[in-house]
Amino acid sequence: MPLLDVEALTKRFDHLLVVDRISFAVQKGEIVGLLGPNGAGKTTVIQMLLGLITPTAGRIRVFGLDLARHRQAILQRVNFSSTYISLPFSLTVRENLYVFARLYGVRSPSRKVDDLIEQFDLVKKANRPAKELSSGQLTRLHLAKAMVNDPELLFLDEPTASLDPDVADRIRRMLIRVRAERQLAILFTTHNLREMEQMSDRVVFLNQGHILSEGTPEALIAQYGTADLEALFLKVARGQVEEP
Repeated sequence: MPLLDVEALTKRFDHLLVVDRISFAVQKGEIVGLLGPNGAGKTTVIQMLLGLITPTAGRIRVFGLDLARHRQAILQRVNFSSTYISLPFSLTVRENLYVFARLYGVRSPSRKVDDLIEQFDLVKKANRPAKELSSGQLTRLHLAKAMVNDPELLFLDEPTASLDPDVADRIRRMLIRVRAERQLAILFTTHNLREMEQMSDRVVFLNQGHILSEGTPEALIAQYGTADLEALFLKVARGQVEEP
């Protein structure tokens, strides 16, 4: 049974069809990239997977449970990171993480927070308010928050945005290591196409609300005859790829 199973997922806002009957799955321990131009429906899909907005039609099952009926139980085992969502800026780094650790019912929350602060290289900023952090430090804080409950399924929106190449590389390696150690499943979006090639076991390519293609990065590159995912992305964004 897939960890995440999406079937004929559809979302309309009035007369605007944003997501058009998409179906895909994420297996335990798999890293899946959700790729597509702006307006392809990626954010709307993730919002539906988190239960933040209600699908117009279709079904979402997580851990074999229906999301609409078991959202609270599911979200205890899931987490999410996006630099586009604000954390409480007046709280320190340590306080932010401690609040979320308590919300998730983490055992020994202080110890868990200390571990995350060290793991994400936030020791020197641990007692500083979040509003004083740089964009890169905020990205690391968001990622630390996303790991606070040791999730089985992790949704990441631009996980290495604003990070310098060295820190971004270390974060990618850490995520891949944690995936291997704990069989963590990850669904992520990024505009860093090299990152998507490096991290993804499989890519789901969205365009205009539906799935254009799905497969390993190598398979998609071969299918469309491009040099890499970035070249394929540009062809799709510029309308140079024929729809199936």
